[in-house]
Amino acid sequence: MFREIAKRIRYWHHEDRISPENPLTHWRLYFRTSMTNLCRKKFKHFGANAELRPFVFAGGCSNISIGANVIVRPNTILFANSRNERGGRGSITIEDGVLLGPALQFFTNKHRFSDPAVPISEQGIEPPEDIVIKRGAWIGAGTVILPGVTIGRNAVIGAGSVVTKNIPDCALAVGAPAKVIRSYGETKI
Repeated sequence: MFREIAKRIRYWHHEDRISPENPLTHWRLYFRTSMTNLCRKKFKHFGANAELRPFVFAGGCSNISIGANVIVRPNTILFANSRNERGGRGSITIEDGVLLGPALQFFTNKHRFSDPAVPISEQGIEPPEDIVIKRGAWIGAGTVILPGVTIGRNAVIGAGSVVTKNIPDCALAVGAPAKVIRSYGETKI
């Protein structure tokens, strides 16, 4: 039993993620100084005044950049590939000043399902693609963002949307799949 505990502690210490499943790191999210130190160590970039709240799952932290003044709210999943996997592709970049609702899901890859004779769990994954959320965007609660998506500056994504394609600057997009329903002007940033 002691060997199993020691092995688990070593794994928790070195893994490329932050999650409630890891008590060695998760408790640090409750205290601003320890949260900031942990995130600056784990993430590719962690901007000034950024926050990672408790009950966030971040996998592949070494390939996630979180900009200044961004708060990642509870029950959000940031699923990127580690930088050493697949040549570093599959990153998540959230630029400065992005407003994120709770319970968002970001996935940089998806499962293959082309062969009906093989269980999906055994077919592997598609090559990962980067996700970029540009400065000043607002992502509503419960939104899912799929591989290869870029959301433009000051764009607004309605709550519960599933974003499968790029969204331009200053656009309002809603639905599953998300569709642009209107633009609201030029970006001032």
